[in-house]
Amino acid sequence: MEADVAKAEGAQEQGDGNGESLEEPLTRRESGRHSEGTQDAERVRRDLARKDRNGASDPFVRVRYHGKTQESSVVKKSCYPRWNETFEFDLDESATEKLCVEVWDWDLVSKNDFLGKVVFNIQGLQTIQQEEGWFRLRPDKSKPRVDEGNLGSLQLQVRLRDETVLPSSYYQPLVQLLCQEVKMGPKDGKIPLITLIDETTTAECRQEVAINLVKLFLGQGLAKEFLDLLFKLELDKTCEPNTLFRSNSLASKSMESFLKVAGMQYLHSILGPTINRVFEEKKYVELDPSKVEIKDVGCSGLHRIQTESEVIQQSSRHLQAYLGELLAAIAKSVKMCPANIRATFRQLFTRVEEHFPESKHKNVKFIAVTSFLSLRFFSPAVMSPKLFHLREKHADARTSRTLLLLAKAIQTIGNMDTAASRAKEVWMAPLQPTIQQGVAHMKEFITKLVDIEEKEELDLQKALTLQTLIVKEGPLFIHKTKGKGPLMSSSFKKLYFSLTSEALSFAKTPSSKKSSFITLSNIRAAEKVEEKSFGNSHVMQIIYMDETGQSETAYLQCKCVNELNQWLSALRKACVNNTEMLCSYHPGVFRGDKWSCCHQKDKSGLGCDKTRHRVTLQEWNDPLDPDLESQLIFRHLLGVRDAMREKYQELMLEKRENGLSQSEAPENMDGPTRLFHVLQDLEDAHRKASIANKDKNCLVELQT
Repeated sequence: MEADVAKAEGAQEQGDGNGESLEEPLTRRESGRHSEGTQDAERVRRDLARKDRNGASDPFVRVRYHGKTQESSVVKKSCYPRWNETFEFDLDESATEKLCVEVWDWDLVSKNDFLGKVVFNIQGLQTIQQEEGWFRLRPDKSKPRVDEGNLGSLQLQVRLRDETVLPSSYYQPLVQLLCQEVKMGPKDGKIPLITLIDETTTAECRQEVAINLVKLFLGQGLAKEFLDLLFKLELDKTCEPNTLFRSNSLASKSMESFLKVAGMQYLHSILGPTINRVFEEKKYVELDPSKVEIKDVGCSGLHRIQTESEVIQQSSRHLQAYLGELLAAIAKSVKMCPANIRATFRQLFTRVEEHFPESKHKNVKFIAVTSFLSLRFFSPAVMSPKLFHLREKHADARTSRTLLLLAKAIQTIGNMDTAASRAKEVWMAPLQPTIQQGVAHMKEFITKLVDIEEKEELDLQKALTLQTLIVKEGPLFIHKTKGKGPLMSSSFKKLYFSLTSEALSFAKTPSSKKSSFITLSNIRAAEKVEEKSFGNSHVMQIIYMDETGQSETAYLQCKCVNELNQWLSALRKACVNNTEMLCSYHPGVFRGDKWSCCHQKDKSGLGCDKTRHRVTLQEWNDPLDPDLESQLIFRHLLGVRDAMREKYQELMLEKRENGLSQSEAPENMDGPTRLFHVLQDLEDAHRKASIANKDKNCLVELQT
């Protein structure tokens, strides 16, 4: 059985630069229905065995299931590492196999050392659906001398889930109802449906619900209207401006998700140069006297010890340079900001200004914007650039500390340099002149940012729609065969690839005027290639039709599992509407006179393995999938249906006590009442679909 590995995001516990994972579950969709098996595991090692002379280990994880093995990255010199990597395997139909998670200490010269393992019974997981907690690492039974009490523990959250996505027509009533609610906005005598969703959504799933709603309304062209409705509802229940949008409400999470979905290219253009400079220079930066490391400075023979004051002064100069460069980039970026983001901030700015018109609250409208732009977008990206795809790897301890201090400065500017923020960390005082200047520049920037007329907004949106948006881009290695006949070498040539909504193009460099391309409509499959084919486990193949109608295959090598799966996911989603996708493929290559995978001699015959063109990652930077978003929203609403009914009855009772009544005639039904009918219809449709499709195709996913 072929294993399919999902996106892997590493988050090591180094320094202070770690951030919240932005990953979402994997999904699979086949023949009008969607089947998903996920095993999510947030894994944090503690007290691992120390195998190296430095008193630590270089641990990595090896996951085994149904004869397939996948490995995580190596975390150097740590007994308390943290991974955030995802491994996906096709679920064995019999489900008798066990999932084994092993921890090893990597060694460059000698043999790797075994550190312990955790074994999961898939049959048991199918029954209970979820496991979470700390799991003690166990020794290998073949090595009884290992003291299992000293192997450490592993924190896991394991979940197995099946989903069924129905054809689009089934979701139209739900989508139309939600869109109608957003277009109408709050009406007197009516209970807003969005209010019910907000008040019955728990903190644990609010982020997921927010991003699903944002993607759905983006697809419907109503993202600005949806967010504006949330702004109004949030302001109606806010009396104290200092707490506005500071909680993790549905409004806050939705705006945060909207920025990540719609503004990532903008974010990269603003932060990228400064972030890269920090990583490249690797300067020692520290302002906190309690953390300053005193080191020797000077040339050979003239060493002297640098004083604490000198270290702080030098650090201050470095941070001021980074911060000044970043603020200058932000100030120049008004026209670069996407039109829908500018229009949304204009709505927010106006709503807050109307709600808090007093002169004493003159900064609140600016802080409302920066609470999202600075505190929930710029600052987290600076602190954890890998999680925002600004860097390929997490920062080392020194760079991570620099990024953290820079992020703190951005937060202070976002808070408009209040007395409370200054008093919190007084050792940030050396940056005060730059911060104060930054506040003034930030206000000027926001004033220009929200100064967008309706006509300008429409013109900008029209211009954006005419542009071919880049879905994914970056360098890959393409296999080049030498001569004709069988493949005799594994030579790969580095080219720069760019995936748009129309084609996959490639050239020598990003700026090359001459390039080649594969039209997306001609792609028939995007799949992995067996490791033995090229001696590398990060190779994918794109099967496509050339201009003459002949089938061709391009073999592309990625640098890591993460990149491989991100490219596969993006390609599969970009080709989601292709009607001639293959049902089977060969995971090997045709070498000599036969396929390396199944030894068939017919080069153009049916493949020996089924394609997985519906297996994709689901995350904030993926192309939109309206049916999937509708299904995920339906599943959530179904789970909180009883809570929504109780809340609805409570609000209706309040209305009656206040002398307000509402007709129960069907044509006058409010949003919540109609929603309960829609949910019932969808639930019935799912029940019929489950009877018609008894066989389930599941995936088991382990997130480390």
